[in-house]
Amino acid sequence: MATLAALLKSRGHDVRGSDQNVYPPMSDFLSAEQIPAFSGYDGAHITTDLDLVVVGNAISRGNPELEAVLDRKVRYCSLPEIIRDQFLWGAESVVVAGTHGKTTTTSLTGWLLTHGKLDPTVLVGGIALNFGDEGSSYRVGTGRHFVIEGDEYDSAFFDKTAKFLKYLPDVAIINNIEFDHADIYANLDEVKLAFRRLANLVPRTGLLLLGTDSPDAAALVSTAVSPVETFGLNDGATWQAHDLSTRDGITTFAVRRKGEPYAVFESPLLGVHNVRNALAAIAVAARAGVGPDELAAGLRAFKGIKRRLETVGMARGVTVIDDFAHHPTAVYETLSALRAGYPRRRVWAVFEPRSASSCRRVFQDAFAVAFKPADEVVLAAVFRSSLPEAERLDADRLVSDIRLHGGRARYVPSNEDIIDTIVREHREGDVVVLMSNGGFGGIHRKLLDALHGRGGD
Repeated sequence: MATLAALLKSRGHDVRGSDQNVYPPMSDFLSAEQIPAFSGYDGAHITTDLDLVVVGNAISRGNPELEAVLDRKVRYCSLPEIIRDQFLWGAESVVVAGTHGKTTTTSLTGWLLTHGKLDPTVLVGGIALNFGDEGSSYRVGTGRHFVIEGDEYDSAFFDKTAKFLKYLPDVAIINNIEFDHADIYANLDEVKLAFRRLANLVPRTGLLLLGTDSPDAAALVSTAVSPVETFGLNDGATWQAHDLSTRDGITTFAVRRKGEPYAVFESPLLGVHNVRNALAAIAVAARAGVGPDELAAGLRAFKGIKRRLETVGMARGVTVIDDFAHHPTAVYETLSALRAGYPRRRVWAVFEPRSASSCRRVFQDAFAVAFKPADEVVLAAVFRSSLPEAERLDADRLVSDIRLHGGRARYVPSNEDIIDTIVREHREGDVVVLMSNGGFGGIHRKLLDALHGRGGD
């Protein structure tokens, strides 16, 4: 809601909302955009002057504001509905989807189009550092492109279909498909069906871009009605990256387009997964007419996204990094990227199982191998402790399984004890990545303060 509120306000709409359950940087973002926000939910917030209430998908029956909306028959809609109706009917919609990499690929695509002077509008589920003075989750342009992060999660309590099905894709990127969101999808087949429906929305004048390194994404080529291009490291991809190398925090790779040399790129983003993300963005911007030299310059100038391998500080020779990873594949890719970027340094993986999927036992075995690139693994408390024990991730078993795979792991449920452990055992040169899709109790700053010897907040 925070991102949408800012985008609507930029169009001259009067916007306000509740900020409960919003990650602190987004709350700060609302304040910076001068958007009034209520703390907590109260039916009194639903006043007679409201024209429309946007109901987020975290809101369910019993919420006092929602009940007031229904009782008073105030006009309401879902977030993807208002985005579609206010912005997308007249735009060339570029929908960035996939189980992983959506925020980075959306930000990269929006930035390459911006750097190419096509002046797009961009809406991303994070803070892209190239937009605004201190980063922003949106950009309003006058060009024809609207680049939007396409989430497969459901739309609202009254609409359980995927958000991205409302986004009218002229171009759809499907980077990868894996099982996720175990709270709303029963199995991988249900996830694949949602992505097939997205692919089926792309018009014959549009383009479907499929990540060929993901078998389930690549398989959509056989069902597509629109033109299709593929991207990845595999031979045969329309856009193929090769000769990857990492040095001094810069990833270099060459690209073939339809088997022919296209250009050599340098990216400030670590990891093979971010090369795939960049390939998708390059393909979209090239289709829009941006040339290879300009694309290369744009990629070099990309500043990254908050909470995606974001270095939040250094203290006593320890680098502290924040990352949003919460799915086993994302955890593995994040740690592999750090291992490649810091080959001679010890990597600590501190993980909070917080998301609706990562707290569930369905990923128990996958997490056991996801932490393999790390030297030290610290597992924090499972956030959703109200889940039935039979469904809840077993932290002790996970630690044992990581050890069976040759890793060093421990379960430390208290943030204070996690900080004490790192302060006590750290070495100069260590890299500590704190992984959670939530605020993690502000552990990032508290750890830096403790390393500096200032204590916690």
